[in-house]
Amino acid sequence: MESTFNLNKFLKAMQKRKALIILVTLAFIVFSAVASYTIMKPVYKATTQILINQNTVSNQDFDSLDIDTNLQLIGTYNVIIKSPAILANVIEELQLKETVQTLTERTTVNNIESSQVVSLSVEDSSMEQAVLIANTTAKVFQEEIQQMMKVDNVSILAAAETTGSPKPIRPDPIFNMAIGAIVGLVFGMGITLILEQLNTTVRSEEDIEEMAGLRILGVVSPVDSNLKMEKPLNLTDRLEKDLHAGNEKDKKVNAAKIGGSY
Repeated sequence: MESTFNLNKFLKAMQKRKALIILVTLAFIVFSAVASYTIMKPVYKATTQILINQNTVSNQDFDSLDIDTNLQLIGTYNVIIKSPAILANVIEELQLKETVQTLTERTTVNNIESSQVVSLSVEDSSMEQAVLIANTTAKVFQEEIQQMMKVDNVSILAAAETTGSPKPIRPDPIFNMAIGAIVGLVFGMGITLILEQLNTTVRSEEDIEEMAGLRILGVVSPVDSNLKMEKPLNLTDRLEKDLHAGNEKDKKVNAAKIGGSY
């Protein structure tokens, strides 16, 4: 069996079954679109920004040393925000039907470009619910941190808001259809290669040379099936035909002799 990759045969196989490849690709694109618009639930994201500083909210005059100290606290605060001490109070206050673990998985806390601003984001199937949870978490954290750290250096910089027509962050139908097109194309090409490997019929002179290892010296042209051939006569029919032909010849000779006597 030949193990080397034949690019010419591969391209011919793709060209031969291009209709199948296109059909499979379109099927995957349609499935991705249907899944994106009907099966997958939309997920919205709301973000609240929290400012952390050494002083109280009313006093904004702090030096570079205070900023460095605050940056070191931000890492600790990021962990505290997602801790059960904060999220359990949020669940109790909003009467959410979920656990701290599931709420932690939907909550993201990031420090914005090494600044003193912390971004608190919450994902939910409802934009209004995501905004409510994000703002409540920020409020609870601001209240609880005063008891935990004995400091009052947290303030809400920008609360999350609901826009008129919120756009979900997931799913992305265009992206999903693009992925579906790529997967469908690869899948269609894979089916084509499998069908070509399973097809053992001889279809060309190249196939004969490849299978037999011999060189083709000539090709017999196809015979027209509509061409009628005269059926050969048996011995009796041929004798009767010759006898009939002899009698016809004698008649012509006698007729010539009779005509010449006049």
